[in-house]
Amino acid sequence: MGSEQYPLRQSGIYRNLPTFDPSIKGLNALVVGATGISGFNTIRSLLDTPHRWSTVYAVSRSAPSEAMLSLLSPEQRSRIKHVSIDLTSPSDQVSTALKSAGVQADHVFFYGYIHPAGKSAMDPGTADALAETNVPIFRNFLAALEPAGLAPKRILLQTGGKNYGGHIGRARTPYVESDPQPKHLSNNFYYPQEAALFDHCARNPGTDWNIVMPFGIIGAVPAAGMNTFVPFAVMAAVQAEKGEPLAYGGDIEEWQYEYCHSSARLTGYLSEWAVLEEKCRNQRFNAQDGAPVSWDRFYEELARYQSIELAGGKDCPLGYGPPPAIKISSSFVDWAKDEANAKAWKRIMEASGGQVKMDVFEAGLDFEMADFVFYKIGQPSVAKLRRFGFNGFVDTIESVFEMYQDMAKLGILPTPQVDAARPMI
Repeated sequence: MGSEQYPLRQSGIYRNLPTFDPSIKGLNALVVGATGISGFNTIRSLLDTPHRWSTVYAVSRSAPSEAMLSLLSPEQRSRIKHVSIDLTSPSDQVSTALKSAGVQADHVFFYGYIHPAGKSAMDPGTADALAETNVPIFRNFLAALEPAGLAPKRILLQTGGKNYGGHIGRARTPYVESDPQPKHLSNNFYYPQEAALFDHCARNPGTDWNIVMPFGIIGAVPAAGMNTFVPFAVMAAVQAEKGEPLAYGGDIEEWQYEYCHSSARLTGYLSEWAVLEEKCRNQRFNAQDGAPVSWDRFYEELARYQSIELAGGKDCPLGYGPPPAIKISSSFVDWAKDEANAKAWKRIMEASGGQVKMDVFEAGLDFEMADFVFYKIGQPSVAKLRRFGFNGFVDTIESVFEMYQDMAKLGILPTPQVDAARPMI
């Protein structure tokens, strides 16, 4: 019986989540890339119900930190079993590690990802490097399953919005899952990963697949890295420390442009739903929160979180045609190069009394992600999600605020100076 036969539920700020047949319980999940932004937050989503997933095998090179685990309840922590695996290892070593850990897997969620050092993931010129690092690890993992005695019912692979090619040129919007992939334009590592997944499932008739594609991921993890909204919080905290207003660097089109983001927790609930629904076997789905946000609304909230003014009075100029371009008068990347801002962050760390532990200016936070998010890349359609029956929703403003609170608990950001976000109602 499908989830549409049961009432919807709410978990914190996450609304209209599916409820499943009570007989679906005692499952084992294998989550690969368990300490990353998507992997860890999917684990949080899976563990949200006490009986459905008895064990979540968390695969990563290093175990989730105590700070990460502090975001979970003791009961949730008891259902996690870490399995240390270096995904760059040969498949026989991966298989041995899975067998040695006694892994069982009804369903696999793959979020393994290796970022090429010193390169931007959003730069089309990085496509070859991304493929060289990320295609082999997925193929090796798939090759390790059968020797490890694992025959999951479903393997879910997360790719992303770059599947549609909007980052390299104008693409048809809204993005629909059946749109043809522009494979002739870029060596996108998503495509050979998908081919490997399809081939594996064809050779193992008892295993089906799912693919989910989030846009602009939001979620709390200790490694700041490619976390779209963290640079905004860093800038707001530094501007507050310097006693200066928060300035927006784009033009009026970007300021009023409505964009959909993808909260990792909601994508985790979507992923759980996809693998548990029979009608979703061998289907791909876009993933987004369900409510577009303008920078106008977000910056107003961002300034409120640090009790600072929002700068105004900027000179802002107000189809088909040339490729879209980012029109910014000031860049996050350039702002981060200003030594005064790095020094202000050190003062924030010192004044926090040890609460803020990470120097984000030295820890590799990708400030370019904040510049790229102004890019009017286009909206993903949720028509297929709704048609198949997933109605999960989160207000992105609330999701970003929740992430800022969690990142404060992890010692990465200062605690917001307000208690709650103002939802878009």
